[in-house]
Amino acid sequence: MKYMTRDVLVVGAGPAGLAAALAARRGGASVTLLDAADDVGGQYWRHLPPQRPAGREAKLHHGWRRFAALRRRLDADPGCEVLVNAQVWLVERRDDGAPDVHVLVGAADGGGRRQLTFRAWALVLATGASERTLPFPGWELPGVFTAGAAQALAKAERIAVGGDVLVAGAGPFLLPVATSLVRTGARVRGVLEANGWGRLGRAWTAKPAELAASWRKGAELAGYVKDLARYRVPYRTATAVIAAHGTDRVEAVTVARLDPQWAPISGTEKQIEVDAVCVSHGFIPRTELAVAAGCRLRSDGTVAIDANGRTSVDGVFAAGEITGIGGAGLALTEGAIAGTAAAGRPAEGAASARTAAPAITGVGITASAGNTGAPQGRGNGREGPAPTGEQTSPFPRRLENAHGIRPGWTSWLTPDTVVCRCEEVTLGDLTRAARETESRGLRSLKLSTRAGLGVCQGRVCGRTVEELLTQATGGLLDPGRTQTRPIAALVRLGELAAQHEATPHEATPHEEGSP
Repeated sequence: MKYMTRDVLVVGAGPAGLAAALAARRGGASVTLLDAADDVGGQYWRHLPPQRPAGREAKLHHGWRRFAALRRRLDADPGCEVLVNAQVWLVERRDDGAPDVHVLVGAADGGGRRQLTFRAWALVLATGASERTLPFPGWELPGVFTAGAAQALAKAERIAVGGDVLVAGAGPFLLPVATSLVRTGARVRGVLEANGWGRLGRAWTAKPAELAASWRKGAELAGYVKDLARYRVPYRTATAVIAAHGTDRVEAVTVARLDPQWAPISGTEKQIEVDAVCVSHGFIPRTELAVAAGCRLRSDGTVAIDANGRTSVDGVFAAGEITGIGGAGLALTEGAIAGTAAAGRPAEGAASARTAAPAITGVGITASAGNTGAPQGRGNGREGPAPTGEQTSPFPRRLENAHGIRPGWTSWLTPDTVVCRCEEVTLGDLTRAARETESRGLRSLKLSTRAGLGVCQGRVCGRTVEELLTQATGGLLDPGRTQTRPIAALVRLGELAAQHEATPHEATPHEEGSP
């Protein structure tokens, strides 16, 4: 086995990962930046491929100039290797506690992916988050999309998911999705926020000084509101899609007013004809690699970090949405801090591996981190150290207070509602298994029903299944297991069985043989 050695390895090339890579180079470290997508930028800066560039790409992106500067600097820097279509499928801890990072490079749906294993003095995890979508009758019909999927098609392919589209769920992310859709030609019939004005107002107006440094988010919000007004897209609060209807695809949806706990109010149901519906109920941090590396998670499932982005595992750092949903601005700041701290880790023996690092100018990111003291330049980021020494953030807390899921949503389900689409498990299947087995173990109930054991391995339905089983059993004996899922990616059996050595590649000057 050949190992690719680096001072700093960054996983994820969204805002946090890009900032971390550039900051680590500024600190003098050799860097490899990995991303599973076919280009850098993450979900926030998802864009047309270079083969089909847009003349006015910035129209669909906030902070596009900053992204262009980041990418330009990294592409021109010989000390930073950028690998796209690079899927990290396993982080394996060695006897000395340091991680080996196993990567498959190549198109996910193709064959013959290269197998590489990296060893680094410091590992920065910037793996982002995935959407959570609550089930409702008919959500398995073609034409029901996650809001993120609809936005990805709009940004990266200039494709609208439908002609008449409804955007629904909870959270500020619904607004940029609606904007992306109208700019690609869709008629957006409305944006439905499940929470009422009372809850939204209380959460976002409390302690206004905390938001003073987040003025850029306010500017973004104003832009989205302007777009909704321009295209006459109505915005409704305390309202949700509670069912989708159609034969071969979505033809209509039923919407209803909700009470403060998200239970539908009887008599308020209304049917709207649409050919697509885009739904999102928030985000779940992608912590699989952090779990595999042994990093400690907080009670909300996010990765615990200190003021410099260090996790509970020596030499492993985290930045961006896996530490708390806070948006691109916070992710950029956290990435710069984590990258700066990671670059300070290489020991004297690694000094020869370093290459000359460029100065970082013109990208609008400032950070300073070290072994002691608080970092600078994160005024819109996480607050000072909590009693545990961790970092907490006012913005993720406000998001939860304003847009967090309320328990009444389960009342819009029927026994026939599919809750696990991979294995076609219904709510009735879950409740029946809990009743007939009298089990209160999440693992045993999942094995009995196969809920969460399909292709997505619970990434889509895991938390929903756990909540429904908690309700059905009166309390599980092993709650929280869906927050610590270790499977990061699908790997073919042939790839696992391959006995050939990982192929060294030409851009890797530092290699070492295994013992």
